Amino acid sequence: MTGSDLTPAALTADQRAEHAIDLATRAGRSLGLEAGEPRVLHNVFNVLVHLAPHPVVVRVPSLAVAPVEEQAAKQRRELAVAGWLADRGAPVVAPSPLVPREPVELDGRSLTFWEFVAETDPLSAVTDPEVLQKRFTEQTGWTAELHALLAEHPGDDLPVLSPVVPAVGLTLAALAENPHPLISPGELDRARQEYAVLETLVQDLPARFPGARLQTLHGDSPAYNLLRTATGHLFSDFEDATRGPVEWDLTLVGPLGIEEYERVSGTRVDRALLDVMEGARFLQIVGALALAPLKPDLAPMLEPAIDQWRARAPLGLENLG
Repeated sequence: MTGSDLTPAALTADQRAEHAIDLATRAGRSLGLEAGEPRVLHNVFNVLVHLAPHPVVVRVPSLAVAPVEEQAAKQRRELAVAGWLADRGAPVVAPSPLVPREPVELDGRSLTFWEFVAETDPLSAVTDPEVLQKRFTEQTGWTAELHALLAEHPGDDLPVLSPVVPAVGLTLAALAENPHPLISPGELDRARQEYAVLETLVQDLPARFPGARLQTLHGDSPAYNLLRTATGHLFSDFEDATRGPVEWDLTLVGPLGIEEYERVSGTRVDRALLDVMEGARFLQIVGALALAPLKPDLAPMLEPAIDQWRARAPLGLENLG
């Protein structure tokens, strides 16, 4: 990906929703789903469209900048991991059984189809910080249970830490071509140096952290990607499914969450590796500024985390074991 890939005009939230409904409806019809009442459930990086009255949700990657072939390859990994879990009765949002477990490519986008889930007590409704902390602590304990299930997944065809390498390198390269005022040239140099450190880590992670448990992972902070329903919780959004240390899935859950994870799993989290993974997570957020031309309100959303990245000591080879 280069800066030229980020040239599409920015759309408003309403325009992204309207475009996503059109794509989802046409893709659904191609599979025999005549949805007469489509409605948007979520609209941030992806737009989720419920093809009502069918119990089907279409995920439309509204900010996708990668070629459609790369989108589809990533989604096939997601469908395979989420489907593998669903087939074993794991608490996950499952691929829709009404259509094949394959992405549908349409107008330069690759769409996936999922079971509709009625969420109760959504995260957006929580305003009390203490309640929010309690929820994340509990959900991090559930992440330990998810990891125990994923430890049985073969994962042989999954790349190691693919949300970091090469993904962050690509977004930082795009950011270098189209700088954003929120990041100074010196800070971008720091980010690229940190990325080089992470490339070194991914090349041979077991040598740097011999005690690391490499396994199939959710890939995108599962404690934050979870729906509460009337019958229990369901993990969702496995689009960054990858192989790596469990610490990657535990970034930014806080000390209480880590303690709960250790209590439920019966294993100790490597604090040094967790710190490196959190540095990688913050770097991922810095790279996400490359998408700001497509979503004008994105930079203010990212700024608090970028401030935290600035306050951290830079990642260096000395951090790697």
